[in-house]
Amino acid sequence: MTPPDAKADLHRYLRSAREALLWKLDGLAEYDIRRPLTPTGTNLLGLVKHLASIEFGYFGLTFGRPYDESMPWLAPDADPNADLWATADESREQIVGLYHRAWAHADATIEELPLDAVGAVPWWPADRNQVTLHRILVHVTAESHRHAGHADIVREMIDGAAGMARGNDNLPHGDATRWAEHRTRVQQAAEAAAER
Repeated sequence: MTPPDAKADLHRYLRSAREALLWKLDGLAEYDIRRPLTPTGTNLLGLVKHLASIEFGYFGLTFGRPYDESMPWLAPDADPNADLWATADESREQIVGLYHRAWAHADATIEELPLDAVGAVPWWPADRNQVTLHRILVHVTAESHRHAGHADIVREMIDGAAGMARGNDNLPHGDATRWAEHRTRVQQAAEAAAER
């Protein structure tokens, strides 16, 4: 057995979240990747845009590693939710490309700095904005997996596609009939519990 490598392990989990999120866009029309499917407007392309912003910020500004990307949605006077949706003028290719560039920038930071490298998160309160690369790697990995989970649910609402990753949905096997029966059981249990 090889000795543990915390940085490599965390980086691998971050990469898996990134891939899972982008996989949720595959095969969908422009409308479907942009349309809001929750009361708060959650949509697939907006999640990608948001995580691109997150990676540039946490792995860039936090460690004094600037980037050459224009992200007007992060301006102080911008709508606070501007990074959570794509305008009609922002193409899928632009936003996915931005996310890929964010990966490259973040990966360079992760590879070049030790886990105990110290940075400061500019948008966190001063009394707790001092962080290590380890903490930021955990934070961004957790955030990315959280949003990949949102994307999984949104994608399932669009066309029924669900699962963790291409080739590994991580779900019990079953056809549409089995899933319909399962959903009915869950609904009946909810109704029975509500009647008690």
